[in-house]
Amino acid sequence: MAKTIRLTTAQALVKFLNAQYLHADGKEEPFVEGIFTIFGHGNVLGIGQALEQDAGRLNVWQGKNEQGMAHAAMAFSKQMLRKKIYAVTTSVGPGAANLVAAAGTALANNIPVLLLPADTFATRQPDPVLQQFEQEYSQAVTTNDALKPVSRYWDRITRPEQLMSSLIRAFEVMTDPGKAGPATICIAQDVEGEAYEYPEEFFRKRIHYLERRKPTEREIEGALERIRRSKRPLLVVGGGAKYSEAKKELVALSEQCGIPLVETQAGKATVAADFANNLGGLGVTGTLAANKAAREADLVIGVGTRYTDFATSSKTAFDFEHTTFLNINVSRMQTYKLDAYQVVADAKETLSLLISRLKTYRSAFGDRIAALKEEWLAERNRLKSVVFNRKTFVPEVKEHFSQEKLNEYADALGTELPQTTALLAINETIDEDSTIICSSGSLPGDLQRLWHANEPNTYHLEYGYSCMGYEISGALGIKLAEPEREVYSIVGDGSFLMLHSELITAIQYNKKINILLFDNAGFGCISNLQMDHGGGSYYCEFLTADNQVMNIDYAKVAEGYGAKTYRANTVEQLKAALEDAKKQETSTLIEMKVLPKTMTDGYESWWNVGVAEVAASQSIQDAYQARQAKLKEAKHY
Repeated sequence: MAKTIRLTTAQALVKFLNAQYLHADGKEEPFVEGIFTIFGHGNVLGIGQALEQDAGRLNVWQGKNEQGMAHAAMAFSKQMLRKKIYAVTTSVGPGAANLVAAAGTALANNIPVLLLPADTFATRQPDPVLQQFEQEYSQAVTTNDALKPVSRYWDRITRPEQLMSSLIRAFEVMTDPGKAGPATICIAQDVEGEAYEYPEEFFRKRIHYLERRKPTEREIEGALERIRRSKRPLLVVGGGAKYSEAKKELVALSEQCGIPLVETQAGKATVAADFANNLGGLGVTGTLAANKAAREADLVIGVGTRYTDFATSSKTAFDFEHTTFLNINVSRMQTYKLDAYQVVADAKETLSLLISRLKTYRSAFGDRIAALKEEWLAERNRLKSVVFNRKTFVPEVKEHFSQEKLNEYADALGTELPQTTALLAINETIDEDSTIICSSGSLPGDLQRLWHANEPNTYHLEYGYSCMGYEISGALGIKLAEPEREVYSIVGDGSFLMLHSELITAIQYNKKINILLFDNAGFGCISNLQMDHGGGSYYCEFLTADNQVMNIDYAKVAEGYGAKTYRANTVEQLKAALEDAKKQETSTLIEMKVLPKTMTDGYESWWNVGVAEVAASQSIQDAYQARQAKLKEAKHY
């Protein structure tokens, strides 16, 4: 008879987490690094007791907001290329509800994280318990059901023995590159403390193998046929290429065959920006070089990309009438997009085979690649040197704000600093091995176009869910993944106000993060969206009741938490602050007041957004007609 050990459900959970390992490319390491906690009545006497008694080798951190700490856990896994995870435990009700946005972020980005929200009583004896709502149609529904659509795997534990099969299934999902994402296991709060005779074998060291799936001969032959037939192929580098660590193979194939490559937000920093054939970001937030190359391509080779609307310019980025697609992805679902030829395999393995069998092939792009790159670098240099003046200034986003209004902003914020000038000054000043993180607003567009990342995995953009508030929480996760590197959270004032709770956690545990706060006193990119489609800047500026621009002292807020803070409204002040911040041992915040409408604008791209079909405004009617005309050029699926 199998030996057993008597443990509570929560104690068994912690013991199991300690025994999980991942084997990848010949290297075996623990898969679960630790657990983020915010204790409440639903989990403190169960999981809390188990961790207090014996956490094993797990690192335990106290978060300040459930969404924030779950974002930190996700960013850790993303920065570790999905080879390690954190678990997250919350109480019932509101604490669990706060996980929904973070779970959606992890799901959209295919990032594994283990979410452990407490649940209501399995016995129902005290129902309704504190933080439990009641539905007339079912007593089985709780807040945790809201996590179902944003979890790759979801389960509810109402008996101690259910934990075993549930955990095995969750880890199978989280360690599979083709379907990695958040796993949610909801544990009834009375069951957390309930004891059971668990088989000892359940807690033996368990190794999960990350195997590189090789393409079949049929898949390779089909890919080779399409490449050889094409004259102007284009490589689209997605996040899957980064997780596959396919830098060497991408560069080799590009150089050998003269194929330009372009990047998605998730794929950027897989290949160095300085690589001659790298034309930068693709699509709505892309470079002119990349978007021109996309229009000229007759074969698009998608390497680990989901083809989001931003990457495809809402399916107008390519000449679909004359262009075919070849998709390489570990997810079969993703390979089917855009009527592509499908290769369901690891990017690194597939590219390596293509290189060995394309010795004589050369694309017809030739010198065109260098010409496109040179043209874009000239534009980037211009954007680095934008200078405001009070009489004839033309911002990058044109015809929205008058000179008078821009002057009002300059006076109210005490600044003349354009956003692109500040961003490129940062790019030149911080160390190349530093990691930057961003997620929302106008900054992701500026970063994808302008930021030069030459060290691998130093560009961390969450643009699958573009969740405001990820930037600062995620910086903590990156610091936990790479404690020796500096990490810079590039964040707008809107996102800072949404969520910055884990700055306190970073300070609490002496995990230094640097926050670079761009304050343009509003939701700038949404103001652009409104005004580009015929509307006014309606409730997107931070204005007082008497219509004055708000000037918030964010540096003072961070100073109150214990951060070292700076105020920098000129390039000289900014560079000096960055240099001094490098010397600090605690977390820092540099507050920059930047002028609105000085972010980059689009380059030969289009984004399909809903526009009112009926409106009193002629400009909105015109925007609707323009959208209808553009839709005729787009692929419909």
